[in-house]
Amino acid sequence: MSFTFSGPLTVSPGAQVTVVNKDSVMHTVTADSSGGFDVSIPAGGTATFAAPTAAGSYSFHCSIHPSMKHSTLIVK
Repeated sequence: MSFTFSGPLTVSPGAQVTVVNKDSVMHTVTADSSGGFDVSIPAGGTATFAAPTAAGSYSFHCSIHPSMKHSTLIVK
């Protein structure tokens, strides 16, 4: 298990973002700012969510594993 995110990732506003979890435990991709994205990714699975429609940099973390390295979703 790596317990890390890759990135940063740059996408268009509202783009569909697919997250791949290569670990054997569940993780989340949770925006650091309230009201942002929050998606759970099952162990060994994938999840898709819509990127924010407003341009900007959105840092995120795993709400289950607070020690996981943060990364950034850049919308432009």
